Amino acid sequence: MLTSPRQHIISSVLAIVIAIVLASLLASALGAASERILTVFFISLIAVVGMGVYSGNSGILSFGHLSFMGIGAYTASLLTLPANLKVATLPKLPDWLATTEIGLFPASVIAIMLTVFVALLIGIALGKLEGSAATISTLGLLIIIHGVLIGWRDVTRGSQTFFGIPRETTLWSAAIGCMFALIIARLYRDSVSGLRLRAGRENAIAASAVGVRIRRERLVSWVLSAALMALSGALIAHFLGAISPKKFFFTDTFLLLAMLIVGGMSTVTGAVTGAVAITVVTEVLRRFEGGFSLAGFEMPAVFGTTQIGIGAIILFAMFRKPEGLAGLKEWEERVFSRPHAVKVTASTEQPTKDTQPLIAKGMTMRFGGLTAVNDVSISLRPGEIMGLIGPNGSGKTTLMNMLSGVLEPSSGKFHRGKELLSGLVSYEIADRGIARTFQNIRLFPNLTVHQNVLVAALSTKGGVNAAARADAALERMGVIGHAHDDAGTLSYGDQRRVEIARALACLPSLLFLDEPAAGMNWEETDSLMETLRMLAKELGIGVLLVDHDLKLINQLCDRIAVLNEGHLIAEGSPSEIRNNPAVIEAYLGPNKD
Repeated sequence: MLTSPRQHIISSVLAIVIAIVLASLLASALGAASERILTVFFISLIAVVGMGVYSGNSGILSFGHLSFMGIGAYTASLLTLPANLKVATLPKLPDWLATTEIGLFPASVIAIMLTVFVALLIGIALGKLEGSAATISTLGLLIIIHGVLIGWRDVTRGSQTFFGIPRETTLWSAAIGCMFALIIARLYRDSVSGLRLRAGRENAIAASAVGVRIRRERLVSWVLSAALMALSGALIAHFLGAISPKKFFFTDTFLLLAMLIVGGMSTVTGAVTGAVAITVVTEVLRRFEGGFSLAGFEMPAVFGTTQIGIGAIILFAMFRKPEGLAGLKEWEERVFSRPHAVKVTASTEQPTKDTQPLIAKGMTMRFGGLTAVNDVSISLRPGEIMGLIGPNGSGKTTLMNMLSGVLEPSSGKFHRGKELLSGLVSYEIADRGIARTFQNIRLFPNLTVHQNVLVAALSTKGGVNAAARADAALERMGVIGHAHDDAGTLSYGDQRRVEIARALACLPSLLFLDEPAAGMNWEETDSLMETLRMLAKELGIGVLLVDHDLKLINQLCDRIAVLNEGHLIAEGSPSEIRNNPAVIEAYLGPNKD
């Protein structure tokens, strides 16, 4: 399933095919030098989009993808190298490998399969890391694989040149490989897995809270990107005819990352743009690196002119275009007008049939020596609205985080019916009918409003009727008119409504709202109150509401629980809470009279 309009996908694929075919025909007409430049460009572009599949969609910059390129290059080369040459130069190879001699295509397929297997093993381990730790670990991967290529002399010839590789990569084979890679990368970006991963890139906590299994999606993109890198490696090895470990180390890593960063990491359009820009600059600067004459002046040779120029372009792009020359959108998303959202009536939503209450007992959360929540027990039934109030720092959000799987309790348990929910992570909680919003809005700002809500529908309840559920949630919250606007461009109140719509798309039976009326005016607050009453009455959704607006809490809630300094100090109807001495003291301080 693809999550972009069909017109966008078809236009993108056609543009890829036409551009590559026309470029290849032009290079063929211009001669061998042009063919060579374009062939290298196509192979480099495969590697750039391969890196972009992971780094662009996950937001985690990888320095280690040249490792997969190297594995693909050496594996394919060993399989195509003439048997007599292997016997002469690699006498310690196993007999089955020494006598194997196949063509480029089957060798590339086998190289890709082996690289995918290696990437899967590595990805499972690296998937547990986040942020800068994940990025640094990929640098370690590059160094380790480089060391293996040098140290495994009986197979790779070590640091010496691995020569004799059949030069079977032609302009058209590179063109076909590039076409395949670009189409795969484009389809992946707007696949369900790609959309989920991009949501995780925007905000990992919020994505997990609507059912996205971020580690799994990262692993999928990691393995797919490794496959494309292996294809690039096989093609470059059979174009050059000789390779060495340094070909897959820092210099080429810097060059390919420059293409990705300058063009824009998050799109295929950016990968193409960056590859074109850096290739043109590289070809120009190489001609000046050995010195040149200008208006009668002899300019001396300057070693490293190419690297200096590329570095300057990266700095310029970071200052002037931090999102890359192509920005955050594919070209067709800018060119074609946005389709109108299809309005779906609220009747397409099915009221929840889960009537089991959420029961939490002894919930405790310690952060080092600080006990944020201390032995709190509460319950929430579908169809009721329960307020959770207390002074700042009383533990309200911490309790909600525990009940939604964002935090694992230090002690205590919560369950629904016979199912114990304690110990489950947030995406598992979301798929069991408990959705939430956050105190600080956690939308996916660079995704459209529709994509924000659709990703929640696709990631819960098996993704059944996801599009209809997303449209119904947008309609119910009154933001379907903004469906194709980027979420980060909306007003504060509309962003709050989108966040609630995203939670509703999960078809929850229980909904946790953390200060949903914050920043809203009275008219918007009254509208929100009517919506919440309707959710409880018509759909049978239980609402746990945290807010500092006591007027809203008193008018809206059936029951109220009060926390103070991590303890539950009162629970009851709004009238009982208003007259409770402990609550009055918590808010106003002790009466010194």
